Amino acid sequence: MKEIARWALDTAKAHGASYADVRVVDLRQRYLSTKNGRPAQVRESQSMGVGVRVVAEGAWGFAATDDLARASIDRTAARAVEIARASATAKKHDVKLAKEPKIVDRWVAPCRIDPFSIPVSSCLELMLEVDAELRRVKGVTLAEASMDFRRIEQLFLSSAGSEIDQVKTQTGAGFVATSFAGSEIQRRSYPNSFGGQYQTRGYELVGELDLLANAPRIAEEAVALHKADQCPTGVKDIILEARNWPCRSMSRSVIPSSSTGCWEPKRISPA
Repeated sequence: MKEIARWALDTAKAHGASYADVRVVDLRQRYLSTKNGRPAQVRESQSMGVGVRVVAEGAWGFAATDDLARASIDRTAARAVEIARASATAKKHDVKLAKEPKIVDRWVAPCRIDPFSIPVSSCLELMLEVDAELRRVKGVTLAEASMDFRRIEQLFLSSAGSEIDQVKTQTGAGFVATSFAGSEIQRRSYPNSFGGQYQTRGYELVGELDLLANAPRIAEEAVALHKADQCPTGVKDIILEARNWPCRSMSRSVIPSSSTGCWEPKRISPA
């Protein structure tokens, strides 16, 4: 990675850049999912790319590539300078960079258990156990679980002498219980929606989420939503007040109908 970054820096400076920095990013990802008792997706990928940013003739230019051959890196760096010069024709002021000392450092995000060290079969086994617990509850018609692991290594080099290497491991996991009844669909997910809980940590997050223990509760809640009272409709008065607001306000709102539960507007007492 460092050799690639230095190629780009050297080429950018040779083409007239007064400043240049390069980011080389190496991304590895593993995504697993299950649906109704069967594996749904098992995929793993790795990609690498380079981004070159320069200042030339007082303007910014940027170019990137995923072709890591020397010739491609040289073309990309030269292209960034070319774009900077084109941008300079429309500039109002020259780019002025703040004076900063060079930084040479390495940072690795906390990761106690490397998720890529866990066999795919072990991950699928846990997700299928969760899947079975969800479908054990009468009324659950679709059970889905997923795990998503990423390792991102990024190297930053600049013509000012900075060299920063960072490694991040991201872990995500969760599941969804869906219940179909007549023309109504209800869903409950854990620990949250949008694919589960993601953190910059390792596989230890999966253990802390305790997916299997929470599966029965989430499944029961999904089915129970079909029996929840309809939220009342109409025009209601709501008083909004907070201590940090410059003034108190009163609004008139339409409360929509929802089959996911019922809530009532509340009058908030002044602080």
